[in-house]
Amino acid sequence: MTRMQQGGMVKSRLCLVAAVAWLLTVSALAWMFVKGWTTPGSDHRTEIILAPSERDLILAEMRMLLKAVHGVITGLSGAGGDMSVAEGAARAAGMAMAADVNPAIMTKLPLAFKQMGMSIHQDMDALADAIVQKETPPQLLQRLSSMTARCTTCHDMYRFSAEK
Repeated sequence: MTRMQQGGMVKSRLCLVAAVAWLLTVSALAWMFVKGWTTPGSDHRTEIILAPSERDLILAEMRMLLKAVHGVITGLSGAGGDMSVAEGAARAAGMAMAADVNPAIMTKLPLAFKQMGMSIHQDMDALADAIVQKETPPQLLQRLSSMTARCTTCHDMYRFSAEK
């Protein structure tokens, strides 16, 4: 075998090793994207393992979402409800709120959690649009009920724990 043939075989093997390493890396990242940093919890929920600062950030976002729900309900309530308050509260919790999410935190969250969270932000924008389009309060409350059902489902499925 000539040196040229040997060199070609070495290059072929290196390419094969590189391709296998790339596939393994992509597979591991895909698995992480779907599963996140989770472990089974003692209360039958999935524990999402986060650093304390990451946990605080997500819980602060959840509190902001709850305040938005309160703002929508306040705007819709009573004979003198202020629809601009309801619209502003919903809009504040829309996709703009999710725009600056830290990618490192997103990798730790399981896919279903990410999907539910993003759907809530999208639906808040849709709710704000529906308020502007003058849907009736019962229609708007039905939209809000659908969103809070996902919130309770998520809280039933997941909890946060500190990194170990």
